[in-house]
Amino acid sequence: MNSQYKSWGRYPTARQTSWSILLRQDNLPPEKITPSGLPYGLGRSYGDVCLNDGGTLILTRALNHFISFDTENGILICEAGVSLDEILKLIVPQGWFLPVTPGTKFVTVGGAIANDVHGKNHHVAGSFGCFVTQFELLRSDGSRLLCTATENEDYYNATIGGMGLTGLITWARIKLIPIVNNRIAQKTIKFKRLEDFFELSNRLAPDYDYTVAWIDCLASGKSLGRGLFMAGNHATVKNGISLAYPQNQKSSSIPFDFPEFVLNNFSIKLFNKLYYHKQRRREKEKLTDFDSFFYPLDGINDWNRIYGKRGLLQYQCLVPNHDTDVIRNILKTISDSRQGSFLAVIKVMGDIPSAGMMSFPQPGITLALDFPAKESVFRLFKKLDVIVREAGGRLYPAKDSCMSAGDFQSYYPEWETFAKFIDPRFSSSFWRRVTNK
Repeated sequence: MNSQYKSWGRYPTARQTSWSILLRQDNLPPEKITPSGLPYGLGRSYGDVCLNDGGTLILTRALNHFISFDTENGILICEAGVSLDEILKLIVPQGWFLPVTPGTKFVTVGGAIANDVHGKNHHVAGSFGCFVTQFELLRSDGSRLLCTATENEDYYNATIGGMGLTGLITWARIKLIPIVNNRIAQKTIKFKRLEDFFELSNRLAPDYDYTVAWIDCLASGKSLGRGLFMAGNHATVKNGISLAYPQNQKSSSIPFDFPEFVLNNFSIKLFNKLYYHKQRRREKEKLTDFDSFFYPLDGINDWNRIYGKRGLLQYQCLVPNHDTDVIRNILKTISDSRQGSFLAVIKVMGDIPSAGMMSFPQPGITLALDFPAKESVFRLFKKLDVIVREAGGRLYPAKDSCMSAGDFQSYYPEWETFAKFIDPRFSSSFWRRVTNK
């Protein structure tokens, strides 16, 4: 066993063996999946939902083939190890786009289904699983289940958002959305306080497919919750027809782990202040390429190394009922703790139901923040947990490293029903942590 494979947050660590499935027709040899297995794509989950300490990771990146692409109707069938980046390179020049995309394109289709990822268009589109109309699920006993909303529907619902525990997805059928231009018509509005964010969300959501905001989580007093609201739509024919995949995309890299002292209250406060004031006018409109709009961090390789050797923790919660007082309380608790984050985003989610039994998205407000992994942040998380728990909210397993078993079982009361669909030879570090099994 070794610690070669990590999550994106690099916390916690795990020692595990690995075995690569090479063909989608292959079965899962029992002698290779010991004592338990877990599919592993690109490892972009933040916590331990993609880790299997003491067990086996089933590497899926060799399943990277496109099976068919109906360019008339936007129906793509591909293997589960294909990344969203590889899909975009195929479909954008042919006038199609992903129906839902998270903040990175470096995730596999299997990972996107297993975590039922959501994006800036959740208020009008729902989550990724809403557009996965069919997939094959390979179980450790060699059986193969064709899963749709009407065929093996229990496994379909359990696998979407099922954290890779119900079996190995070998291929999936995805419904795409049409575009005529590879650019996004973006509007950015600077807002001064949390109340302004909610006013902007209510006013602009009907007119924009994509909305999200960055907030300065260290601002306090009258400036609590200030930030930059970003809204966008795919460019239309009046902007011209341009479907070329963006070229000459330059990327940079973080070559080493930053020393821990680099990220401190002062440096984060300074960054947040400069970022907030980078836009002088209150409102700005521009045409931008989709890479810059959807994946601003993908241009910096290994950006997680900024958080140092001990890794990073992300806290992504969802508060139901659009309870603004709860969000205010969370932000005030973070500001008072002086444990700042320069990656803090907030979004109002929609009410389109997810297909997945264990999917995270629900109507409400989601808030996501990154912190360096250290003791003071663990103490902060316990305070935030109390607020989220009392508000009837939940945390996102794909981002989590710290959720208690009691909280998980409270947030996801379907977990015992879901457990009946777990493959008997599959497990994960996350699942054992939150079920005490």
